[in-house]
Amino acid sequence: MTMRPRLRKVVLTIHVATSVGWLGAVIAYLALDITAVTSRDITAVRGAYFAMEVILLYAIVPLALASVLIGTLNALGTSWGLFRHYWVLVKVLLTAFAATVLLIETETVRNLADAAASGTDPRDLPGTLLHSVGGLVVLLLTVILSVFKPQGLTPHGWRKQEERRRAKGVNQTAPVGP
Repeated sequence: MTMRPRLRKVVLTIHVATSVGWLGAVIAYLALDITAVTSRDITAVRGAYFAMEVILLYAIVPLALASVLIGTLNALGTSWGLFRHYWVLVKVLLTAFAATVLLIETETVRNLADAAASGTDPRDLPGTLLHSVGGLVVLLLTVILSVFKPQGLTPHGWRKQEERRRAKGVNQTAPVGP
């Protein structure tokens, strides 16, 4: 089922806003993560871990989940489809993977913030830099896929395309009148 143009634009706008918000929040988180693992200022490191938890729980996780859900709705409601084009399928899989890793990593970030608050020297904590950079790379890949839309239909897409061609051919050659 294809959405009407106005609804499609609203859904696309919400999807772009949540995706860009997720990307921006990850960049802010990455800046804090770099501070947490490189700074020698104990107050700055402790504050970075507290802020990382807040950004993760109240910005990154909600935006990631919204982006996945609205992106899937957007794909299902447009002619791109969810399983017709490889770029859409890869984008959805990358986004779902990133959101899953994010949800798993949430506990680690909570533990780091708790450890920083407990009186432990937060400069000895490991940070989450690998996950931060990895998440940013995955999100940038989804942006590249969205902008460049590499050609390539999945087998399902080829079948759908062939069905449309046959339906048009039948409709064009069908006799007109009673």
